[in-house]
Amino acid sequence: MSLLHPQMILVDLDGTLVDSVPDLTYCVEAMLARLGRPACGEAAVRTWVGNGVERLVRRALIGQLNGEPDAVEFARAYPIFLELYSENIFQRSQVYPGVREGLAFMQGAGYPLGCVTNKAAQFTDPLLEQFGLRDYFGLVISGDSLPRQKPDPLPLIHAAEQFGVQPEASLMIGDSMSDVKAARAAGFKVICTTYGYNHGVDIRDSQPDAVIDSFVELRGLLASH
Repeated sequence: MSLLHPQMILVDLDGTLVDSVPDLTYCVEAMLARLGRPACGEAAVRTWVGNGVERLVRRALIGQLNGEPDAVEFARAYPIFLELYSENIFQRSQVYPGVREGLAFMQGAGYPLGCVTNKAAQFTDPLLEQFGLRDYFGLVISGDSLPRQKPDPLPLIHAAEQFGVQPEASLMIGDSMSDVKAARAAGFKVICTTYGYNHGVDIRDSQPDAVIDSFVELRGLLASH
């Protein structure tokens, strides 16, 4: 692959920068316990995350990726989860190896950076601050910042407008088919990590422009400014 030289780079959060599943699993299982339901296990939660916590709760209640839970049960469960997660945003989560090095390289190379996530702002901001990642980003767009979230292209197009950059000169880095769909619809290039959360499907199936095992590989893919 030839060296990419984007004018702006957007980065996903969960599954790309931070492994947040341990905290999400704790909250899901504590919620289920309060509802008198059996535990589901971390492996299941890893296949359910990636579309915001509301979708995660719905999936946990039905024990699968697609479908809808009983509306009354969801109305009871969701506030329990939000209460738990507000107190357990980063207790068990970790920044993936290589992320800090990759962000430092991109920042040092002069790339304008933004974080675009489907996680609600009330959870996004504390997570970025806790791990010392917030200052890398000139812009953070959370799942509730705009009327639509990924895989809709709106957050990416909005970010490009904020930075004054054309979509075709922009790059998205993520871990899921949602990131690829959003990038393609917005006209962005897209690089995906092999780790992270993609509902148990190999991210290569979504045909991103490049696939990396670690953010340290970005040095070889991105041209220096």
